[in-house]
Amino acid sequence: MVKLHMTAKVQTLKGFRDFLPSQMAVRNMVKKICIDTFELFGYQPLETPTLEYKSLLTGKYGEEADKLIYTFKDKGERDIGLKYDLTVPTARVLSTYNLPLPFKRYQIQPVFRADNTQKGRYREILQCDIDCYGVKAPVIDAEIITIIYTILNKLGFKKYSIRINSRELLKNIPNSTLQSLDKFEKIGKDGVTKELISKGVSTQDIDQLFDYIKNVQPDDYLKEVFSLLETFGVPKTTYSFDPTMIRGLDYYTGPIFETYVEDQNIGSVTGGGRYDNLVKLLGGPDMPAVGTTIGLDRIVDCLSTTVPTNTKILVANFGQEKESLKLLTELRNNNISSTFYPTTDKLGKQIKYALDLGINFVAILGPDEIKNKTITLKDLSTQQQKSLTLLELIKSL
Repeated sequence: MVKLHMTAKVQTLKGFRDFLPSQMAVRNMVKKICIDTFELFGYQPLETPTLEYKSLLTGKYGEEADKLIYTFKDKGERDIGLKYDLTVPTARVLSTYNLPLPFKRYQIQPVFRADNTQKGRYREILQCDIDCYGVKAPVIDAEIITIIYTILNKLGFKKYSIRINSRELLKNIPNSTLQSLDKFEKIGKDGVTKELISKGVSTQDIDQLFDYIKNVQPDDYLKEVFSLLETFGVPKTTYSFDPTMIRGLDYYTGPIFETYVEDQNIGSVTGGGRYDNLVKLLGGPDMPAVGTTIGLDRIVDCLSTTVPTNTKILVANFGQEKESLKLLTELRNNNISSTFYPTTDKLGKQIKYALDLGINFVAILGPDEIKNKTITLKDLSTQQQKSLTLLELIKSL
């Protein structure tokens, strides 16, 4: 009897994704806009390891978030974990190195969460963070919010809301109650009430909670943040005070903020705030901090756009390989992004390949062109072609 060997289905893990070139073009565009904006505001890049000790990661985010951290033993039997966010590892950096303060950094790296997958929620996320450490001043909180506004505008978003609150206004409310109130955007007042009752909170306390939320006003610190946003030129129509917006993580101590894009059932696309005790909690100096995450994955999901390839021209192959490669080299030496069809084939097939890649131009270098020291340039967007010298070709691109 012949045994049949069944091969496992080849697929990605749930919550993990491949990104094809067209998708990467959009992601890289968003990433570039973020980096350009961060550096425009004077922030510097940082990277930290993918793996950290489990003891560093747990107990910093809150009980519910701790359940989402991937933890395991490595080959040395050490308890380690995949990083859940970029804030706690950066706090470790600041407790380890003597860096000049204020330390203004940005960081774009994958983080990992054992979460239930849905639209806008994955298990591997490219997190995009910006934070300022070492100074407690409303101007920095306002600057972070201004950066959010600047990036969303550069990305072309028109209808969005930056919602701002402060943990100082909520400090007398138990964490368990805050975790339920943090779900207000998703499940509404009735849903929050039902969850609080299940936690044993009395209806009288629930009524008092919602009465407080309804009437609470910004404190002096938050009022100064709003005033500075106006100075920075951020329109009042783009942000609002929202006392129901909580931010579920335990380490926040002051202003907190999230951004929601209208007409997108995807949750917040940015989220952050002030966390003045976290570095000290990790054994480092008593160092105030404020920052935000730019939800790059969610922002990409909200964008209905395509980004053209950076490759401007395909050099076709008619068997004149050495001459074609010389042309290719000249184009690249002049900073013109170019590629080469590697085998001799019908022109129609080579043009189709260029179109599939989103390349607009094909350079044709056959025996007649080589004899006349010219290049035929075909514009695939207009289907027109013309004969050019090398210098004319370079200038036209």
